Amino acid sequence: MSARFIHLHLHTEFSLADSTIRVPEKPDEARPDKAKRPNLLSRAVEMRLPALAVTDRNNLFALVKFYKAAESVGIKPIAGADLSVLDGKESPSQLTLLCRDHSGYLSLSRLLTRAWLEGHHADGVAINPQWLHEDCEGLFAIAGRHSLAGRLAAAGRHDHAEQQLADLQRSFGENLHLEITRTQRDGEDAFNAFALHAASTRGLPVVASNDVRFLDRDGYDAHEARVCISTGRVLDDPKRPREYSAEQYLKSPDQMAALFADAPDAIDNTWALAQRCNLEMRLGNYFLPAYPVPAEETLDSWIRSQSHAGLAARLEKSPLAPGHTREDYLARLDFELDTICKMGFPGYFLIVADFI
Repeated sequence: MSARFIHLHLHTEFSLADSTIRVPEKPDEARPDKAKRPNLLSRAVEMRLPALAVTDRNNLFALVKFYKAAESVGIKPIAGADLSVLDGKESPSQLTLLCRDHSGYLSLSRLLTRAWLEGHHADGVAINPQWLHEDCEGLFAIAGRHSLAGRLAAAGRHDHAEQQLADLQRSFGENLHLEITRTQRDGEDAFNAFALHAASTRGLPVVASNDVRFLDRDGYDAHEARVCISTGRVLDDPKRPREYSAEQYLKSPDQMAALFADAPDAIDNTWALAQRCNLEMRLGNYFLPAYPVPAEETLDSWIRSQSHAGLAARLEKSPLAPGHTREDYLARLDFELDTICKMGFPGYFLIVADFI
């Protein structure tokens, strides 16, 4: 029996320049025998993974394709994202968020929307830490070496790092986790030691992670080339930042268990956290935004009053068509409105009228 490990921190091609992992275009391509080339789900099937998370950087672009493909092969899809968090003038830190349920999905969607509307900065988009405190219902947080606490710990400012964890605990409570990785990157061991100590003193669960960016070890070079294209660097530039390692591939549960043999709880905690993530998505249905109407109105009554007002304004400026009366116009308008309301589309027409 394979170890009970779940990958909870993984980027796909939808993180743009930060991963080479493909998500199947169609659900049937999640099956290894149907995949034109290996993809995230076909490899997960081969590894017999019971669940899997996708946590792309500042977006949920892959969610629908990932969700459909995962469910088609009996793998539990876990929705999440790596959010950039900007506190002050320093470059953004990173926090991984996973959706516990539908309320978590809505919270994450609001945070991402706000980041793209209000959070632009020199390096992209980010959220304000206060937004996170205000809107974290239904979310699990995983703080790793790239979190603000991780950066502070790496700089030797352990007291400040502990304070940052205390702030996150006030927002997330028992839903906060610490991430440890063993991918042979600089600073990993120091952060892991801090995380394990902080977890012990604060009663926080620790989860093992491989911070996945490519499917196989030999995918490292292609990933580095993609990073260089994005950053305008060349591969042999000695001054180029080396942020990734060849170990950040999709390892099997047994490989991860062997890697963390001295920290079995970190493996078991990934399984426990995955069991608590239960987002159900209703795909194939249309959900229109709730168009705001006055308190005393409904969508049906508001579209009727607005339409009649619009017709009256136009008839004042334009003559009636030959052979038609004002009552003919009103009858035709009411016929159209009856059809729209019967089909349940008044909200859609009000939205279209708003931007035309």
